[in-house]
Amino acid sequence: MTSVKDLRVEEPPTRESLGRGVFEFSDRYSVFDWGEMPDLIPRKGASLATMGAFNFELLEAEGVPTHYEGVRTATGDTVALADAPEPPTEMVVALTQVPDLPFESGSYDYDAYHEAAAGNYLVPLEVVFRNSVPVGSSLRKRYEPADFDLDVEEWPEERVSLPDPVVEFSTKYEEQDRYLGREAADDIAGRASIADLEALAHEVNRVVTERAERAGFVHEDGKIECLYVDGEVRVADVVGTFDENRFGFDGREVSKEVVRQYYRRADPEWVEAVAAAKRKADERGVAEWRDLCEVSPDPLPPVLVQATADMYAAGTNRYTDHEWFDAPPLGEALAAFDQ
Repeated sequence: MTSVKDLRVEEPPTRESLGRGVFEFSDRYSVFDWGEMPDLIPRKGASLATMGAFNFELLEAEGVPTHYEGVRTATGDTVALADAPEPPTEMVVALTQVPDLPFESGSYDYDAYHEAAAGNYLVPLEVVFRNSVPVGSSLRKRYEPADFDLDVEEWPEERVSLPDPVVEFSTKYEEQDRYLGREAADDIAGRASIADLEALAHEVNRVVTERAERAGFVHEDGKIECLYVDGEVRVADVVGTFDENRFGFDGREVSKEVVRQYYRRADPEWVEAVAAAKRKADERGVAEWRDLCEVSPDPLPPVLVQATADMYAAGTNRYTDHEWFDAPPLGEALAAFDQ
């Protein structure tokens, strides 16, 4: 399904009704849209499944509609997270349709996508919410501080809190994600209301932010994906994990951003080659850019593989207030990235 998790379909969706499937969370990871990277991060899949299930259950307790149905145990039972005997690696979800998105003559055909989808489909957008602007945020490249009434002329080399949460829309199924204006996002969303998507993002942000604060984190930003069925928008995919969202703890990043920043420092040749390949793909009007990239990423040093694994596990323990994993304190895990 993706570079970090797989989908097992148990009941396929139709134009009229949702199906059922199981997300199988792997220990793979991806940065810079590369896809599967050279290393596996031990316990990462279980960390994401546990934290994702925890957040879905928080959302449902607040009345937020989602596609979550429970976690799948090793014995094949579907249960609430609290009833799981060990950290899960599988999550049961309602499935909607995801039609093909044709790419012809240098552009994507969203009309064809929605014609195939009818009224039951995954909205082909990512809805991004931001409470702050950490170092590395793409927002720094697209806006000036004054656009958000911030009293600084240039973005500082530190996290900047926003006066109010900001919601943006970006493409989901294009080879290179594009941020969209509200009108363009509305066209791509189909029958789903942009206002409903935005309201859902704000509510998810509120719930995750409140939980993060109770656990000692700063919730910086995140995203949701949504499905549309029977006139309703529901939260889909996975929400509020260290892959989908960025958190801060004791002045440090707690998310896969730490790995992105490592590659920017240690393997800049590959990072620049990725950017150059994306530019070249745009110039040629083609969707696939990876074939144009002549450099592959180096593996992570073993010490950082372990530190990343500890970050995911320790962070999940702290966020859920439960010792799911045998892991060092979160601060100790993060200190390895300073070396």
